[in-house]
Amino acid sequence: MNQSEFPKNYDPASAEKAIYARWESSGFFDPDTCIAAGVTKPDAPTFSMIMPPPNVTGVLHMGHALMLTVEDIMIRFARMRGLRTLWLPGTDHAAIATQAVVEKDIAKKEGKSRHDLGREELLRRIDAFVGHHHDVITEQIKVMGASCDWNREAFTLDDARSRAVRTVFKRMYDDGLIYRGNRIVNWDPKGQTTISDDEIVYEERSATLYTFKYSKDFPIPISTTRPETKVGDTAVAVHPDDERYRAYIGKEYDVEFCGVPLHITVVGDPAADPTFGTGAVGVTPAHSMTDWEIAQRHNLPARQVINEYARMTVGGPELKDKKVAEAREVVVAWLREQSLLEKEEAVAQSVATAERTGGIIEPLPKLQWFVNVNKEIPGRGATLKDIMRTPVADGRIRIIPEHFGKTYFHWIDNLRDWCISRQIWYGHRIPVWYRGDEIAVGEAPAGDGWEQDSDTLDTWFSSALWTFSTLGWPDATADLQAYHPTAVLETGYEILFFWVARMILMTGYALDTIPFSTVYLHGTVRDAQGRKMSKSLGNGIDPIEVAAKYGADAARMALVVGNTPGTDSRISEDKIRAYKYFANKLWNIIRFVHTNCDNTAALIPKSAPEARTDADRDILAKLSEVTTAVTGNLDRFVLHEASQQVYQFAWHELADVYLEASKTQLQDPALKENTLRILLWVITTTLKLAHPFAPFVTEELWGRVTEATDPKDLLMVQPWPVVLP
Repeated sequence: MNQSEFPKNYDPASAEKAIYARWESSGFFDPDTCIAAGVTKPDAPTFSMIMPPPNVTGVLHMGHALMLTVEDIMIRFARMRGLRTLWLPGTDHAAIATQAVVEKDIAKKEGKSRHDLGREELLRRIDAFVGHHHDVITEQIKVMGASCDWNREAFTLDDARSRAVRTVFKRMYDDGLIYRGNRIVNWDPKGQTTISDDEIVYEERSATLYTFKYSKDFPIPISTTRPETKVGDTAVAVHPDDERYRAYIGKEYDVEFCGVPLHITVVGDPAADPTFGTGAVGVTPAHSMTDWEIAQRHNLPARQVINEYARMTVGGPELKDKKVAEAREVVVAWLREQSLLEKEEAVAQSVATAERTGGIIEPLPKLQWFVNVNKEIPGRGATLKDIMRTPVADGRIRIIPEHFGKTYFHWIDNLRDWCISRQIWYGHRIPVWYRGDEIAVGEAPAGDGWEQDSDTLDTWFSSALWTFSTLGWPDATADLQAYHPTAVLETGYEILFFWVARMILMTGYALDTIPFSTVYLHGTVRDAQGRKMSKSLGNGIDPIEVAAKYGADAARMALVVGNTPGTDSRISEDKIRAYKYFANKLWNIIRFVHTNCDNTAALIPKSAPEARTDADRDILAKLSEVTTAVTGNLDRFVLHEASQQVYQFAWHELADVYLEASKTQLQDPALKENTLRILLWVITTTLKLAHPFAPFVTEELWGRVTEATDPKDLLMVQPWPVVLP
């Protein structure tokens, strides 16, 4: 190729789409195709990863872009090292989020609720919404250069995943690990459903801490920010070692509180904090997770006084049917009238709100389906908690960064039974049918008169099966045998508990193995000022827009260079623009070689050329060093250092130093050809080292240097560089 055929500037906007189409048409995202084409040995070790499925509720954001970049770097490195490499993509039905978006749109446009439409019509509309957004998201994933196997794409609510969900639900039910019972749950009064802990957003709000007595003759003052719930109290808890109250432990009192008769027992319980308020706390078992557990330990009754619509269910007309905020004012006014209010103190309070609706969460006792995490599994001699703990404790699963291990164990130690039922229509419906006193579990029973449970399963239940359900389980497929356990799970640190731990739980239970060997946690992508990106701040950066403007390679490099695992990072358009210069630098290096060589393909050496000058020896030594360093860091998942090392070598050692020295050497007829060979050796090796980080420009330049047309000659399947002897 001569200079006139080599454009002066690299145009990622026109190149990247064509390059991705070339990758896809080659079929080399599929490990089976790589084996058939001879670019991967059939008996090579495997490296597999299952993509954390993006929700089908919207578009990709910078957090998704970081996830895709990190995972694609790992995958491209493994593929070039000759491993049987599988990256299986998928999307998440995100039940509550998806239904909430569609319901909101219907209410806005038609003024109707889901109950006006009925279950069947609502689900039809959600399916149409999901289909559209799925196509948008998959195209955006491709824009970022993700080299995943689209032939194996999965969806958390497709038929194969539904079968896996029914199978594991049935097994757990038969083992006594899934049960239906009354327990305290997170109830969203706006969404009218239970929600998981991860769907709660805690907001810092100002509140008042009230200190008062139930009645004039009650001996112990208590403190609370929610006096309206005290009409449901059945006890007062004090610490067993608190000398102030030890004499009262075991005593019982009958009082009338704001028109509601109460029977209060004083109990000694270590959950009572002697330093909070008066050191005594009113126990409301039906409206607090902690109080529920205190009640279980002391055999106390639970009295529900707030309903599913966050309204009071007891008291006279001044209290009953009032919203909780109104009821609080009523109770405080009554305390003042009775001269029972001893103190009011302004405090900051962390208020639990529902992520999707903004409703304030009410802990309520509800008849729900739960997973028992503390019951011993029949024939296993271990609980589900043990299954989560053991492989991390014994090192079979490594968490990066390591310090998240302590957080993981702390969460397991405090884990309660998992509420898995949701009062929505979209999602995996609870696979339980009723007919009178009869119950059938797993698959729809034969015969008439059966009615399926109306609730759906928590999204995390199906997502917990992700690594093995995507590979064909419950069938013993070839994919399951070859690619499970997977090599790495890469995801955000904020879902270490909600998803990662539950995948370990479900895989350990269903397959008696681990889902992955390494957990790589990335942080939150923030703006240049360190703020979380949000619509309200207007500081969001659209990865698709910046990819169109500066190229996906620039966005990828900006996201990964200097970004240590488990740590929040900052990004700006200026930073992305700066890394566009890296692609330009590589382009200009190779364009320079083309000005001095009519046929680069013919001069590419099969092995390292002979060094004839000090500059030659220095660049070959530096190339050996960077190859060793980058390979080692990628092996250890130290991606931020590996990317920086490639960048520094290409920009400084190759472009600034050797390229300048070569300009003199190319003028010497005795050195010209050997100098070109060294340049091409260093350049092609550098393109290989840079490919996982900046796949588009490196693939484009590889094609221009090698002038190869066979798909097997694509850079993405070239052997990874070996260290020079």
